[in-house]
Amino acid sequence: MTDVFLPQDIDELWSLLNTKPEAVLYAGGTDLLVKRRSGLIDPPSLVCLERIQELKGVRQDGDWIFVGALTTHSQLLCHPIIENDYQVLSQAVAVLGSPPVRNMGTIGGNIVTASPAGDTLAPWYVLDAEIEIRSESTSRRVPISSFILGPGQVDLRRGEILAGVWTKRPQGFHIRHYEKVGRRNALACAVVSMAALMNISADNAISEIRVAWGSVGPTIMRFREIESFLVGRPLTPRGLGDAILQVQQSVIPIDDIRASANYRREVAGKLLLRLIGYTS
Repeated sequence: MTDVFLPQDIDELWSLLNTKPEAVLYAGGTDLLVKRRSGLIDPPSLVCLERIQELKGVRQDGDWIFVGALTTHSQLLCHPIIENDYQVLSQAVAVLGSPPVRNMGTIGGNIVTASPAGDTLAPWYVLDAEIEIRSESTSRRVPISSFILGPGQVDLRRGEILAGVWTKRPQGFHIRHYEKVGRRNALACAVVSMAALMNISADNAISEIRVAWGSVGPTIMRFREIESFLVGRPLTPRGLGDAILQVQQSVIPIDDIRASANYRREVAGKLLLRLIGYTS
């Protein structure tokens, strides 16, 4: 039998981690409990974080917002700040799992699971998000691209927790796009996903762009050189042609039960064509 602890606040959590350093933390449990049921993990004890209010919710701090790690996807989806200013994130959360999964699953859980198919990850990458990590005595902030090290691997040391995500308002970006391609329209992991923030000029050329892809490598993939190449390009099939080839040559997908590597490579590049729909 596995002991399950339910700290009421963060001080109680630190006390627990001092006495149970081998305990595994979770909140919604949508990933962890599946792994435990299938025998992939068998922790000696579990610490459920769902009662720690300090790590929940969205708050504004100047040009930045903080999203607590225990904020559920449903709470994020209906928050007015996210709805108005972070559409690239809300679009991704809207297609994440089913309503029950969105009610239980948390932003922190989606990040520490570190799946390259994680729906919220590509939006966080184009938002240049920073992860706040706390221990009992210290805190630190690192870019999400440094925090996620590989599939299921993050820069989280013993005694540390993911407290939340900081990101600046994406001011100046008028186009916010998220799309995922799966084997069906709902309740499917992404075969390929793409998040983009973009501005276009009066003559429909790209003036600024950030773009990231999911499920085409061990982590989310963002190519700064391709972003620079795209600036000034006409937002037309011909204008995007060379960039599409660059994306297809840069991603490093794998074959699995959902799709072949070749299919993922082809789709990753072609998703850029979706941005043409924003021309005036």
